[in-house]
Amino acid sequence: MKVILLTDVKKQGKKDDIINVSDGYAENFLFKNKLAVPYNTQNKNKLERDLKSREEEEQENIKAANELKNKLANVTVKFKAKCGKDGKMFGSISNKQIEEELKKLGYNIDKKQIECDHNIDSLGIHIVDINLHKKVKAKINVSVE
Repeated sequence: MKVILLTDVKKQGKKDDIINVSDGYAENFLFKNKLAVPYNTQNKNKLERDLKSREEEEQENIKAANELKNKLANVTVKFKAKCGKDGKMFGSISNKQIEEELKKLGYNIDKKQIECDHNIDSLGIHIVDINLHKKVKAKINVSVE
């Protein structure tokens, strides 16, 4: 029997997959637990509509992320820090501090989206990546004076 999975099912497939299973497994487990629906034209059309709407929503999210990336391209976040000899700071700049400064500038970016491959613990300009979307990354400058 062909079924369309509504959720991920262990050892069977991922959500929205169309798979063949035995009639008993489909009736007694998948349908009963609302993990799948029978494969027919009505359910197939609903699946296609859902996939199309998700794809359109994904494209809108990517477009919005690209617009934000273009705005962030010219942004420099500035920090003043105390430092000792040799320009070495006492402590370092955290993702939380970068998030707070970006919020002051009007950008709503979560600290989990901020990705820095090194500690910001010296004076100068550091480049920090921001994950706006799975497919879109922005770069901002962090200046420490």
